[in-house]
Amino acid sequence: MRTAYSVETVRAAEAELMARLPEGALMQRAAAGLAAACAALLGRVYGARVVLLVGSGDNGGDALYAGARLARRGAGVAAVLLGARAHEGGLAALLGAGGRVADDPFEVLAVADLVMDGVTGIGGRGGLRPDTVPVVRAARGSNAAVVAVDLPSGVEADTGEVRGEALHADATVTFGTYKPGLLIDPAREYAGTVRLVGIGLEDHLPSVPDLEALQHEDVAWLLPAPAAKSDKYRRGVVGVVAGSARYPGAAVLSVAGALRGGSGAVRYVGPAADAVIARFPETLVHRGPPAKAGRVQAWVVGPGIGDDADVVGEVLDSDVPVLVDADGLRLLDAAAVRDRGAPTLLTPHAGEAAALLGVAREEVESARLASVRELASRYGATVLLKGSTTLVAAPDDGRSPVRVNPMGTPWLATAGSGDVLSGLAGSLMAAGLDARDAGSAAAYLHGLAARHAASRGTPITAYEVAAALPAAWRDVHD
Repeated sequence: MRTAYSVETVRAAEAELMARLPEGALMQRAAAGLAAACAALLGRVYGARVVLLVGSGDNGGDALYAGARLARRGAGVAAVLLGARAHEGGLAALLGAGGRVADDPFEVLAVADLVMDGVTGIGGRGGLRPDTVPVVRAARGSNAAVVAVDLPSGVEADTGEVRGEALHADATVTFGTYKPGLLIDPAREYAGTVRLVGIGLEDHLPSVPDLEALQHEDVAWLLPAPAAKSDKYRRGVVGVVAGSARYPGAAVLSVAGALRGGSGAVRYVGPAADAVIARFPETLVHRGPPAKAGRVQAWVVGPGIGDDADVVGEVLDSDVPVLVDADGLRLLDAAAVRDRGAPTLLTPHAGEAAALLGVAREEVESARLASVRELASRYGATVLLKGSTTLVAAPDDGRSPVRVNPMGTPWLATAGSGDVLSGLAGSLMAAGLDARDAGSAAAYLHGLAARHAASRGTPITAYEVAAALPAAWRDVHD
């Protein structure tokens, strides 16, 4: 599992560690890791042309010391000083190793093989200063590989927001721990490939991070598996209330996801029963209402149901976990969600989240972490905010880390894919996972399945994503 911590937490851990080390030792550790990563990118250090973009803070010092290491290995290293001052020790080390300060930043950038971005660090706010923007644009427009030091300059470490001009890096070398902005869009898009360099910070960080990203082994541990005495009812039954005369496909796709989610049976309730049975004869069907359809361990409600607010209210009145998606979110009664005794999982995309919060869609997209936390708090529900980086937040005032899903592909932006995700997550809840784990595992499997379906680089359909879920399930266990 990858974990990320806030700037405040990282700084406290660094201060604690520095108190136990000789002066400057922590920066030297960071510089050594940074130089090694840059050398690997260059392939051949001797004769390479390296440009350092140096700000006033410790990031500039990291870049200068790393540049000194590369200069001692035969690289031609030039520093572009962009702050009011440069780190004295780092600058002296660079000059002592044969590096230099550039008179004309654009001249050295035009011929650079690698550019190190040490302009601003994790404390940066509000984008780059106007006077640094032309230099940063020249770096990005060059043929050089651009490596960000700890975090791309101009992005916000704690939130993943980009509030002004920022540097697009090809790679980011981050120290000690991931920062939330390296895992959350839009900032994640600026980071490129992220490499974590250990500097001894691990023992000084709290056990509970601010953000975490599951990996294969974490998802494998969460997924349900039948025991010797299992039957279809012991494995859990998920009820799916989806589809309408106008949107029967939403029912089919939701059931497709649910059948591959680990529960023992899927009980479909709604007007699209014929379409569901035609594709999936193993489904239990009922015309409704949900209360008369039979016992379930979790409900999924909303995809393609149109304007049937009564059925949403009826499902929310149940005493089992409920997932609400799509049309169900539009018809949602916030008080009914807050008053529920059983868990609720809401799965909006950015537009639906904006409507639930009463803000513009752009506000949600630019501040995804704040938005998912606010939704979870306001509705007293676990919230899965869909997007290029899917976030899952529990309604526990930050006691549990927000989870970010690293899986997926742009091909997943296709009609009906969210219906598949809803059925999958609901099935996992029926199988016994709590709302946070079910949403997190479902988002991971869903994204991995999309990668399988799109492995040939061609457009995919939502049904193909559902069909690839068994391969994704096997993948995480391999």
